[in-house]
Amino acid sequence: MPVEKITSLQNSGIKRVVRLRTKKTREAKGLTIVEGVREVRQALRAGVRFAGAYVCREGVYHCPDDLVAELEAAQVRVFDSVCSVYAKMAYGDRKEGVLALVEQPEHSLASLKLSARPLVVVMERVEKPGNLGAVLRTCDGAGVEALLVCDELTDIYNPNVVRSSLGAAFTVPTVMCTSREAVEFLRGKGIRTLAAVVQAEREYFHNDLAGSCAIVLGSEQDGLSDFWLRNADDKVRIPMRGSIDSLNVSVSAAIMIYEAVRQRMLS
Repeated sequence: MPVEKITSLQNSGIKRVVRLRTKKTREAKGLTIVEGVREVRQALRAGVRFAGAYVCREGVYHCPDDLVAELEAAQVRVFDSVCSVYAKMAYGDRKEGVLALVEQPEHSLASLKLSARPLVVVMERVEKPGNLGAVLRTCDGAGVEALLVCDELTDIYNPNVVRSSLGAAFTVPTVMCTSREAVEFLRGKGIRTLAAVVQAEREYFHNDLAGSCAIVLGSEQDGLSDFWLRNADDKVRIPMRGSIDSLNVSVSAAIMIYEAVRQRMLS
């Protein structure tokens, strides 16, 4: 499939990309923007469907030729853009010169395929795309089988989530659902829930994280809702030795997830 050249800012494809900066358009079209060499490669390897890719190899932009070759080999329609056109589309301030439009993966609770001893992460009312992306990156690294995003305040396919996850948004099965739906699903699968709560008496590493379990984290501002405090099987805390009472939610998630990994390696 030949690379097509774009030189006009009035090109309809450019306007399509710009419109996808809004959540409303992303949801209506089922597409999102993936920008950056590592992120685009991750999306390719994850097997998500591409609706097109835009590259720039002039001026301050330097999309590598081997990535263009990978896109072409995957039968992705590639558009080679001049600097002014690419700058109009670029979501962030990176100079890698590649962005793609990809279909948003569709996962549901019913479609999740879990092992006999799954590790699941639940995030309630996560607010910041950067935090959600960082948690996705940790989930991918630790082999977490699913991420449940409950009562979400941010779009899981926000380009900033994709960017901060380094493309893990496409490798970790992620489901948006209500907290009630999550509890019913986890109970139905026999998966024990451990809620991270600042006021909990028991420290997280004293709990069994080697069996089927879900680590549940709330927003940085409000923590977990009363619903989770009532319905979680256990409440645990990360010990804080200074004057600050809690950590960034993505840091808390990483600490607890990798404690589960450690226990599973020893079991």
